[in-house]
Amino acid sequence: MKKVLLIAILSFAVISCGNNKGQDKENGEAGSGTISIDGSSTVYPITEAVAEEFRAVQPKVDVTIGVSGTGGGFKKFGRGEINISDASRPIKESEAAIAKENNITYVELEVAYDGLAVVINPENDWATSFTVEELKMIWEPAAQGKIKKWNQINPAWPNEEIHLFGPGVASGTFDYFTEAIVGESGSSRGDFTASEDDNVLVQGVAGDKYGLGFFGLAYFEANQDKLALASVDGGNGPVKPSTETVKNGTYTPLSRPLFIYVNSSSLKDKQVVDFVKFYLEEAGALAKDVGYIAMTKEEYAAQKEKFNKFVKDNQ
Repeated sequence: MKKVLLIAILSFAVISCGNNKGQDKENGEAGSGTISIDGSSTVYPITEAVAEEFRAVQPKVDVTIGVSGTGGGFKKFGRGEINISDASRPIKESEAAIAKENNITYVELEVAYDGLAVVINPENDWATSFTVEELKMIWEPAAQGKIKKWNQINPAWPNEEIHLFGPGVASGTFDYFTEAIVGESGSSRGDFTASEDDNVLVQGVAGDKYGLGFFGLAYFEANQDKLALASVDGGNGPVKPSTETVKNGTYTPLSRPLFIYVNSSSLKDKQVVDFVKFYLEEAGALAKDVGYIAMTKEEYAAQKEKFNKFVKDNQ
């Protein structure tokens, strides 16, 4: 009799839980559901950092993040396959047209700034500034096995080997640099010391008078006692990267805003709205943690207001 009673109680509990779950799902319970994100490998570290923090406060929400590149993300976004697209550039007209064909409207939100530092050894007193053309001459695929010495770039520079250090080919920083300098994402010479660990790159350039490398500006700032910063001339004279020159766009072409795009059809899912609001609240602090430049409080406030209006207009 006791066994029968126990089984009955357990059965009732299971049924009740099942019914509650069904009701929660039907009612769109806050703090549950899924969020699908894809796109830029450059924006991925910020989005993943936000998602990790979000999972801590809403553990029932399943946040999945793909890295198919900005273009790949926009393709999925335009077909309505994902809620949010990470992007390291604004959406193109052709991509926006596909979204329009599929009746997808969206909002573009800036989440941080990205700046790359070109770094040299502190003993390097000759190549303290580079034009984009000079950097391309050094890094383009055609340079492999041919451009080996500093004086091949500028006759006034030493007749010594250039020792190159850079992020691995899977890095969003590598994609960004090659796109901005060489003109094609991922297009680079292969005979350089590559590492996903920025510490390796710092140590390489810091220990080599003839070393030259690049990585995120935030990482340079954390190691500026070991390295020197080169200026880059994007066509309007040499400019050194800083929080200010990255934000105001004068440090070109190695600075840019980073974005997320949210489609209107996702607004019916409360967890997506909660996530985006959480993203804009936490992005400033988390951007710094993963090596990017945070926007100002006023700029984040403007993005929050923009998103809130988008939500209001589409609900």
